[in-house]
Amino acid sequence: MKRREFITLLGGAMAAPLWPVAARAQQPVMPVIGFLRSTAAAGSAHLVSAFRQGLKETGFVEGQNVGIDYRWADDQDDKLKGMAADLVRRRVAVIVGNTPSTRAAKAATATVPIVFVMGSDPVRAGLVASINRPGGNVTGVVFTTGDLTGKRLGLLHELVPKAAVIAVLLDPNYPEIEFATKEAEAAGRTIGRKILIVKATNEREFNTAFATMVQAGAGALLVGGGSFFNNQRRQLVALAGRHALPASYVNREYSEAGGLMSYGSSQTDAYRRAGNYAGRILKGTKPADLPVELASRFEMIINLAAAKALGLDIPPMLLARADEVIE
Repeated sequence: MKRREFITLLGGAMAAPLWPVAARAQQPVMPVIGFLRSTAAAGSAHLVSAFRQGLKETGFVEGQNVGIDYRWADDQDDKLKGMAADLVRRRVAVIVGNTPSTRAAKAATATVPIVFVMGSDPVRAGLVASINRPGGNVTGVVFTTGDLTGKRLGLLHELVPKAAVIAVLLDPNYPEIEFATKEAEAAGRTIGRKILIVKATNEREFNTAFATMVQAGAGALLVGGGSFFNNQRRQLVALAGRHALPASYVNREYSEAGGLMSYGSSQTDAYRRAGNYAGRILKGTKPADLPVELASRFEMIINLAAAKALGLDIPPMLLARADEVIE
C-alpha cells in the first residue's frame, strides 16, 4: 500500500468514531420534570397516568422527548426539603407537586418553574399572588377547596338526618385546617347538629380517632381533604365501614374505593391538567403567564353497595341529584 493511501485510510479510521459523537452533541438534551409528592408511590398510580396523559396532549411522551424524575416522601414531610433541593441541583425543567411539595420547592428555588396540584386556596397558602396573575415561578391547578366543607356537611345531613353528632376528621398538616374547622362548625350550627372535630396526623392515630368518634356517639363522618388522607383512602373507608359510620369524602377516588358518598371535583383530571401546564412550560410559556386553573365542575358520587352494607336507604331526592351511582 502506498504511503499516501495508508495515511488517508488511517485518518479516515480515526475520524469515523467522531461522527456519532459530534451528532450526539448536536442533539438537544431531553428535559426532565421533577415529580415530587409528599405521599407514598402506592395508591398514586392513577395520578401519574393522568399526568402523563396531560403531557402527551401537549406533545411530550415520557422516555421519548421528556424524562420524569419521581420523588416520594412517604408521608414524611421533613424529607421534602432535601428532595426539592436535589431536583433543583439536577436542573430539572419543571417541578410538579402537591401542596407540601410545592412549599418545599418554592423555598428551594425562585427560578425553576413549579406547577402545583392542590385542594386548597393557593393565595391563602401564600404560593401565588393571585389566581389570574400568579406571578413568580409558581402556578398550577386547584381541584377543590375548603369552601366545600359546608356543602358536604349539608349533603351528609340529608343522607343521615337523624345523626345528632357529626364527626369531622381533619389532618392537622392540611394547609386550611383552621378555615375548614370554622366552616364545619358554622355549618353545624346551620343544620342544628353538634360537630365533633377529630384530628389524625398519621396512620397510627386513625384507630384512636375512630374510637373517639364512637365514644362521642357520632352518627356520621365527614373526612377532610389533604394528600395524606387521599393516599390512605382505602384504610379510611375500611375503618368507616368497620365502625358503621356513614361517611362523606372529598373526591370520587374514595367512592371508587368503597366509600359511601363523595362530593368534589376530580383530582385525577387535575393531574391531567397539570400535565398540560408542564408541557406548555416546556414549550416556553412562563408560569407567571399561566393563571391558576380552578375546578369548574363538581360531582356527587353515591356508592349503593356501601349503603347496603350499612343498612342505609338513600333518600330518593338525593339519589336523583347524584352525578353517578356506583352499584
